[in-house]
Amino acid sequence: MTTTATAVSRFSEVFHAQKARFRSDATKPYEWRVDQLTRLEHLIAENQEALSAALAVDFKTSIWDISAEFGVSLGAIAEAKANLADWMEPTQKELPPSFASKGYQARVYHDPYGVTLLIAPFNAPLALLVAPLVAILAAGNPAIVKPSEVTSHVAEILGELFPHYFDAQDVAMVRGDRAVVSELLKLPFDFIFFTGSVPVGKIVMRAAAENLTPVLLELGGQNPSIVDETANLEDAARKLVWGSMAFGGQWCVSPGYVYVHEAVAGQFVEEAKKAVAEFYGADPDSNPDLSRMASEKDVTRLQGLIDPTKVVVGGQSDITSRYFAPTILYPVADDDKVMEEEIFGPILPVLPYTDLKEVVATIKDRPSPLAAYIFSRNEDRVGELLATLPFGNGSVNQAILHLFFSNLPFGGIGPSGIGQYLGKTGFDSLTHDKSILFSPAEETVESVFPPYDAETPSRLATMFD
Repeated sequence: MTTTATAVSRFSEVFHAQKARFRSDATKPYEWRVDQLTRLEHLIAENQEALSAALAVDFKTSIWDISAEFGVSLGAIAEAKANLADWMEPTQKELPPSFASKGYQARVYHDPYGVTLLIAPFNAPLALLVAPLVAILAAGNPAIVKPSEVTSHVAEILGELFPHYFDAQDVAMVRGDRAVVSELLKLPFDFIFFTGSVPVGKIVMRAAAENLTPVLLELGGQNPSIVDETANLEDAARKLVWGSMAFGGQWCVSPGYVYVHEAVAGQFVEEAKKAVAEFYGADPDSNPDLSRMASEKDVTRLQGLIDPTKVVVGGQSDITSRYFAPTILYPVADDDKVMEEEIFGPILPVLPYTDLKEVVATIKDRPSPLAAYIFSRNEDRVGELLATLPFGNGSVNQAILHLFFSNLPFGGIGPSGIGQYLGKTGFDSLTHDKSILFSPAEETVESVFPPYDAETPSRLATMFD
């Protein structure tokens, strides 16, 4: 029997064991949910040194990048544990006076979906595994977790730790290649939570359709930024340079490109060059504050996106060490190769613009992105841009940081994702709202019963007002 077949057989057994566990209602009580969250919290806190070392080997050399993994993870757990009891409470709904006055009540119960498959990405191998898992467990769902094999050292440690902290009937981890994932997707999961690329997201959604399984897809896209002529240019440049270089640029909300008004574009570029030097020094290759690319093939891919004639800083790379320098490109045009796909690397293309309406139209013509960033002191203009641009989430006069607030819903729109999570939003996404109408045993709505007469339509029309 092949390795893939063996893995699939073993986790098929786990899947059915989790199904039985869920049907027994063991995962629904508050106590089970808090216990699972506490186990997850202990797994992270008690193994932080080993996990940090694994993150550094895989590609995250920056102290900030590693710290962010733990901050997001532990913050998500703390938020859920502090609020879970309130989240679980049935929600009372108001009824029309004609019903409420007779003792009718309505409540919405928040039921878990059931056995959930979580497929996590490589770019935040801890945070983007833990934060979704928090939502899954807080909602009362058992889970089978699939980490990315690109970050193999983190996956290996997590694979060793999970059996020590979790009963496989509650939470289990499966490792393997695409073949294993393909076989897993054939199982009739009750929910699938996937974070990753758009092409793989489509595969997941097609597989989910076979069993009518609901999904939450956190994808990505080329995220736009706009810097108008009123912006604080030094501030905007520093924030966008950091935003596009943090995590080695391998973040789903990284600024993908920036439109800058032509009157200030040159000055913005100069400020951006200063920011690169300030953050990463004269020799970024030896600076641990710049994380590496996750794989050699990513370095090769980024090399192919760059027009050397438009490099104003950076552009150097080394495939063997997975290094790609912080790079600013200017002036970039909409039809340049670097604009064709999500960059996912430390490259910031700068596009000068004259007419903001044309910029908006161009952004709208592209697939809706996961994030967008607006830098301006003109409040009316900011309001107009927020109202017209389609994107999942973002910031005004800031970059990336919105993602770190666990009470802000996070998710994409259209090609950048389906559904949202973090905090209560994650709990809501991983539960089904079951609406229940309570009627007094002695109370009857006689007008719904036959025989009917000419006044029936008018009575029905006012009954639910």
